[in-house]
Amino acid sequence: MAAYAGQPTPPPERRRGRTPMIAALVSVLVLAAGGVAFYLLGQDESTPTAVAAPTQDPVPTADPTGDEEDPGAGVPTANSSTDPRFVEQGQCVRNDAPTGGKPKLLITDCGPSAYEVLQRFDGKTSGEKDAEAKCAKVDGYTNWYFYDSELDSLDFVLCLKQRG
Repeated sequence: MAAYAGQPTPPPERRRGRTPMIAALVSVLVLAAGGVAFYLLGQDESTPTAVAAPTQDPVPTADPTGDEEDPGAGVPTANSSTDPRFVEQGQCVRNDAPTGGKPKLLITDCGPSAYEVLQRFDGKTSGEKDAEAKCAKVDGYTNWYFYDSELDSLDFVLCLKQRG
């Protein structure tokens, strides 16, 4: 039998460096940065993409039926919002945007220069042509407004009549 030259030595112990810890930290930072970016980019979506335009048809200013309106109709209650996403048929809105600018509608009292909501269409809208087509079926409308969000269930079209 042959003699061994010495006792076998175990392989050197692998020392784990900081690489796994650094990789985990980098992953967490990348995810956090992505979350912040998603949140900040999503803030712009709260601003509606809306357009309103007058039609070519003239509208009579007097109510041909002679019916008196309820003086409280169109007046938002103390607990309601002025956001046009919550406006209902019969209420009024006003445009607070500068002339020629992107419309900024707010629910308001039904007075001169306000727009009465004649019809509201909730659900998916594809834009101007869709709003025009929907409002074409509404008698007496003078303007339309649409809200188009990433969530189709939040979309709506308003058919409006400018009050004199």
